[in-house]
Amino acid sequence: MIAVSELQARRAAFIKSMVPGSIAVFPAASEVVRSRDTHFPFRQDSDFFYLTGINEPDAVLVLAPELEDSEILFVLPKDPHEEVWHGRRLGTEQAQLLSGVSACYESSTLDLQLPELINGHSDLYVAFEQFPSFEQQLREILATLRNAPKRSKVAPDRLHDPRPQLHQQRLIKSPAEQALMRKAAEISVAGHRRALGFVKPGVHEYQVAAELQHEFTMHGASGVAYGSICGGGANACILHYTANTDVLNDGDLILIDAGAEYAGYAGDITRTFPVNGKFSKPQREIYELVLASQAAAFEHLQPGSTIVKAQEACIEVLTAGLVKLGILHGSVREHIDKLSCRQFFIHGLSHWLGLDVHDVGRYQKDDKPVKLAAGMALTVEPGLYFAPDNTAVPEQYRGIGVRIEDDLLITAQGHENLTAGVPKSIEGIEALMAQARRQQEQSHAAQR
Repeated sequence: MIAVSELQARRAAFIKSMVPGSIAVFPAASEVVRSRDTHFPFRQDSDFFYLTGINEPDAVLVLAPELEDSEILFVLPKDPHEEVWHGRRLGTEQAQLLSGVSACYESSTLDLQLPELINGHSDLYVAFEQFPSFEQQLREILATLRNAPKRSKVAPDRLHDPRPQLHQQRLIKSPAEQALMRKAAEISVAGHRRALGFVKPGVHEYQVAAELQHEFTMHGASGVAYGSICGGGANACILHYTANTDVLNDGDLILIDAGAEYAGYAGDITRTFPVNGKFSKPQREIYELVLASQAAAFEHLQPGSTIVKAQEACIEVLTAGLVKLGILHGSVREHIDKLSCRQFFIHGLSHWLGLDVHDVGRYQKDDKPVKLAAGMALTVEPGLYFAPDNTAVPEQYRGIGVRIEDDLLITAQGHENLTAGVPKSIEGIEALMAQARRQQEQSHAAQR
């Protein structure tokens, strides 16, 4: 999916940031046991995948700019017996072709080669506290080097965390990455549109989650980018609700927060809509307020602006609306200054998006918010949540939770909404749901 030349350029950019006399080591993820002798589906470490494009466990990338082979990859060996049981492996030749590294060896040689590669370097880049098993192996290598000065062994004096620099690289998406993110968004949109047509009173939240995953997979996604949230009624007020066990009731809203993962890249959409296809007056009032706050935030999402400015605009709209609805009492300005709406808008407006659904990269630099630039991808997700037992809130709003989330790509001209294909106006939502129900009725009538 990502060209070999781009993978090489990524590694070259990181190497350029390394101090003289240094070496960097990046381990891949390992499989994780689910129970006894079964494993969870394998998910590659995002940093390793970004640098290599290799999606196999227990590999290791070494970057050593002062060695003849400056990019060395260790991968699992070809093994007919293991491959019959657990699936095909790339092997060294194919892994080298796919990644474009200068040398590739079987991982069985790592114990012998890695101490020699590290020996003599003054600085080591490695992300500790991430892969305990590999880190123990690496610490033993460092101890051996330190304890063998008479054999001309020299361990690095200084350790560096590679993630700050690497994660800044990942913050700006290349044209190839942008294309993959558009595809992840397109598949996510398809799933949400399917869910809008499927939901009705009496179905269960887990059935909605199944519809989403089916649509994602049928369109080429590897699966979900994170655990799908399908919260009906008051469950929408639980931010990370993933139980998805309850039945959907007539008169309630359902909040769906779900996204597909495609070629490693995440989609992340939230829509909130009525289970029966029609918003009640209180639901409409809260929904329109959240939607207006998102529109206000959108106006600030362009190069040179910041997420903070977008959030401030969002908070101003939410606060004024909450006062108008009688949920907050007093001066709008005073409530803005006190951030009173934060008791109902209890999460951030945005996060970076990419290989991780909560992607990497700084939000602040030198105590100032990072300025947006073309190639950055982020979510915009205002929300309001009124717990069913919050007696300080007018009764008609209790138990309502609304979040609206889209995926934006910052462009030179402003931004591109990658997930605009899922309706979010009240009219658009109600029309799509009504159309889906008419089609279902016609289908059932034709079958009778």
